[in-house]
Amino acid sequence: MLFALNANADADQEALYQRVLTDDPDQTVPVPEYLQTLVTGVLDHQRDLDAEITRYLSAGWQLQRIAKTDLVILRLAFFEIDHVTDVPNRVAVNEALELAKNFSDDRSRRFINGVLAHTLDDEASDDAQA
Repeated sequence: MLFALNANADADQEALYQRVLTDDPDQTVPVPEYLQTLVTGVLDHQRDLDAEITRYLSAGWQLQRIAKTDLVILRLAFFEIDHVTDVPNRVAVNEALELAKNFSDDRSRRFINGVLAHTLDDEASDDAQA
């Protein structure tokens, strides 16, 4: 959903949900609440998520250089880390790495792991200081 909407922000979201959720164009299935939460949340917070991702990029890297698939995965992971309290941060990172394994290549997976590892390091530092 997020990748398709990234490519076409004006797409009919309900039609996209149905294309993602069923192979039968004549069938309408209910959209899982958590899927809606993730899609809406990432879209609503995209600017802040992008700013946060940018903080963790190595010198010389810019958001525009990140492959679109990898950027969507990072946005999703950062949204879960920042806004979904019942998903542990390590689970959000592991899920992002699984998505990268399925939809990107090994190099992208390592890149995503590196960016997200910094967020967990910062979180551990914040916890230790508290």
